[in-house]
Amino acid sequence: MRNYIILLSLLFVFSCKNSNITTETKKPNAVEETSVDSDLSAISTKDFREFKVLDSKNLSKAEIWARVNSALDGFTEVDYNRVKPFILEQDITTLQKNRRANKFTYVELTQFYLYRIKNYDRENTLALNSVIAINPNIIREAKTRDRDFLNKRLKHAIFGMPILLKDNINAANMATTAGAVALKNNVTKDAFITRQLKDKGALILGKANLSEWAYFFCGDCPSGYSAVGGQTLNPYGRRVFDTGGSSSGSGVSVAANFCVAAIGSETAGSILSPASQNSTVGLKPTIGLVSRIGIVPISSTLDTAGPITKSVMDNAIVLDAIYGEDKTDSKSIAAAQPWGFYHRNLEEASLQGKRFGAPKRLLEDTLYAKAIQVLKEQGAVIVEIEAASARLPYFLRLLNLDMKKDLPAYMENYANTSIDLRTVSDVMRFNKKDSLKTMPYGQNLFKGIAEDKGDERFLERIKDTLKTNGKQFFDTPMTTYNLDGFLSINNRHAAFAAVAEYPALTVPMGYNGEGAPKGLTFIAKPLNEKQLLEWAYVFEQASKARVLPKDYN
Repeated sequence: MRNYIILLSLLFVFSCKNSNITTETKKPNAVEETSVDSDLSAISTKDFREFKVLDSKNLSKAEIWARVNSALDGFTEVDYNRVKPFILEQDITTLQKNRRANKFTYVELTQFYLYRIKNYDRENTLALNSVIAINPNIIREAKTRDRDFLNKRLKHAIFGMPILLKDNINAANMATTAGAVALKNNVTKDAFITRQLKDKGALILGKANLSEWAYFFCGDCPSGYSAVGGQTLNPYGRRVFDTGGSSSGSGVSVAANFCVAAIGSETAGSILSPASQNSTVGLKPTIGLVSRIGIVPISSTLDTAGPITKSVMDNAIVLDAIYGEDKTDSKSIAAAQPWGFYHRNLEEASLQGKRFGAPKRLLEDTLYAKAIQVLKEQGAVIVEIEAASARLPYFLRLLNLDMKKDLPAYMENYANTSIDLRTVSDVMRFNKKDSLKTMPYGQNLFKGIAEDKGDERFLERIKDTLKTNGKQFFDTPMTTYNLDGFLSINNRHAAFAAVAEYPALTVPMGYNGEGAPKGLTFIAKPLNEKQLLEWAYVFEQASKARVLPKDYN
């Protein structure tokens, strides 16, 4: 029973939402055929209306603002309301146009988001607990962008745009905690992806909350909870709708207009889930397109970072800023595209004649059926398919065995040298010293990692089988029906896309009868991000489904 509960929790995290899963404990000398239903249905939102912990016991609003209170000096409510029409809900292209028209400066743009974070995010009736840290140098850096703007030293469309990073991504001058108290003092150098953003002139605004250890820690805790950041809440229904995980703070902060865009990370669903749950656009790139170096890991096999934004165009712009070969990342891809490849000419995209597979079972969802109709009206050909009954053998064991070796590698090479913790077992012992503050929901998944005795040979067999099965799940209908892409809901097929190493992008498709957001998710073969963005852009422009959460306007 214990293994079943843990595996259920895991599939909630990654391929998420309900599970038709069976497993049993066997010696690691054969690859077990653990069955996973290919059409995982959503967990009811009522499961998330009660929490053991809401506000963090390890971080206060005062602590977050201690080094940055002066950032809002001279920026009043009058200033906020003056610039609000030119910033709130605006995309990057419009923000840059408004900056050129001197509607605001980059400093004022930054202060606008800081004002919203300070007034909405913590310790009030609308608190979302989505931000863990603010860059203490953010105003100084914004002033530099304004000077460079005047000197016409613009490097990229993302220049001067305040971006939040999921708090498992290293960034100088701020701790990278992964939501864990054990890493509260983990001040590091920039991750490769952070340097990519800075090199293009982006502003690193701060760190976003997350499901602790990217939701591979407690097992039976709600998504969006971390010991450092507290419980992230959904702006479309605080304490009502699930935030999705593990990039919960990234999805929530974008939805609530606390930043221009955010970076999340995904192992199997951790971008797609919070993006769709918070009515934002989330891209899980092909593994290796975006560097993982300097990011607290789960799995070197499946991990990737990716953008969460309010629009598809913004997503393309952020992807253009962050992708790039990193020779220190074993899976990095040398995808040498011309400058602006992903966002250039996106407005000219067409769905005419594009063929998409739509699992028949998903057509029971009225929002999905409506989205399919929108695609048809734009010229797409929809092929109704019977989604295969797929198997993902020992998916949990893959994550166990990867993290068992990948976490010590991060701690040794990319963590602050003052932290002497190295292994999962080290962290578990640390947590037991004050369990109420460090693990109120327990640490069952970490326990499973520590107890897993699988060897390297067994791990390689799991990887090979999972990748083969994941690719077959998509490739069979794609070949049979000559499909360009596969259509899903939220992160329901995220586990299959993960093991196949296929990119996926979710875009808002509306709200159910209770007001909960849902996303239409496009899945394609590796390195087809440009096509995903084009398909999603056409759908987005035709449907105009995203609505700002009403209490955060």
